[in-house]
Amino acid sequence: MDIAAQSIMIKTHPLNPADYFTLAMDEEIRNENMPGSLCGFALELEQLPSIVTLKLRIAEFGERFPLVHTTLKQHGKRFFWSENSFNLPIYFEHVSENLIDQNTYHKDCILQLLNTKQPREEQPPITFHLIQSATKTTFLMRWMHPFCDARGADLILKYLCTDDIKKRLSFNPLEIEPLVDQQMAKYPWWQKISLFIKAKRYISQIDQLRSIIHADITLKPKKLNFQTYTLTLEQTQKIKILTRQYVGLTGTSLYYLGCFMRALHVMDSNQIGDAYCTPYVFNLRKNKALNPILGNHVAPLFAQAPKSLVTHRSALFQHLKQQNNNAIREKLDYAFLPAMKAASWLSLERYGNELRKSMGTNSERSSFWFSDIGSVELPNNQLLGSSINKVLHLCQITSPPALAFLSCQLNQQLSFSYNFIEPLFTPEWITALHKIMVEELLTNTT
Repeated sequence: MDIAAQSIMIKTHPLNPADYFTLAMDEEIRNENMPGSLCGFALELEQLPSIVTLKLRIAEFGERFPLVHTTLKQHGKRFFWSENSFNLPIYFEHVSENLIDQNTYHKDCILQLLNTKQPREEQPPITFHLIQSATKTTFLMRWMHPFCDARGADLILKYLCTDDIKKRLSFNPLEIEPLVDQQMAKYPWWQKISLFIKAKRYISQIDQLRSIIHADITLKPKKLNFQTYTLTLEQTQKIKILTRQYVGLTGTSLYYLGCFMRALHVMDSNQIGDAYCTPYVFNLRKNKALNPILGNHVAPLFAQAPKSLVTHRSALFQHLKQQNNNAIREKLDYAFLPAMKAASWLSLERYGNELRKSMGTNSERSSFWFSDIGSVELPNNQLLGSSINKVLHLCQITSPPALAFLSCQLNQQLSFSYNFIEPLFTPEWITALHKIMVEELLTNTT
């Protein structure tokens, strides 16, 4: 079967409940006069890949996944991916001959693309950008969060990096039914009601503590910025050992979260609030499922730690681990499915407020955003024959919290991307935060 035969012709495609969840956050960001929920993966490459082959590979991806050539439109109260009549391009090249300040050019180009405001109905859901200067090459994939989640974006990169056409054909565009609906169909009506009540009780418990916010909320958001750091092999190995010691083999994300909470507390221990709280997501995809865009699923759980625990390292990690174990045992991840299904009929304004604001104080629920995509495993660690040296992980954020901590691992080295909104945070503040974060990650004390 050839590529064209496996594609799906799409006139309109409704958003699934998980897409509507992320669209509500897109609306919240746009209401702050920012570009919406734009995200990006940027690959710093060893050399310039074959541009002809890259353009052909992207065109092939568009044929197999025609949702790429849609725009998001509203019909009545519902939103759909609809075929656009603009024939919008999705591949772009950016070139500079400047030999002196290449690093600045590449970063500025990425930031310009992530900070560009476009009407939602005129914006391609995903675009690809090859950024070139005299001796430096970066490949940026920028997408709207309602289009796919981080796992889906990772699969799109895998598709582009896979040279074997038979393996590319294994990426499946045909699973249309939302995974939320598939899972919900397994429950009788009374169990759906029980899950809904369980989710509401969970949020009520979280909202008993007011979240600590470090952003200067007296200032209006102006632009996204980011700083990315790569740790050494020795540092990464030591952190791996300490992670196992404090939270076990499966608690890597909890270790990063706990250390980040402690680092924020060191930066300013006098901030108003009772606890640090951050949302994290789970995914309904099967581990080896190759559905990059139509198999999305994200839903919120929260890691929360009272301020009184943050200064006690061992107690903090024990608390976070127990909290996570309770969430799994109580199936709180699935408890949100009926709520997400029902909320997809709310207005974006109402849904965004429900997601962000504490029911008790109407204050921001999230102290910061967090994502750990784990190990970046692309075929041969190459894009069309060019080795990948570094991954940059990017996302727009609501303000507050105006801060996101994004982690991954490439070439057995940890990489941390701090995304922040200026002027609510400054580059100098983030630099100081990272220094403390590394100290926390490498500390072995109580």
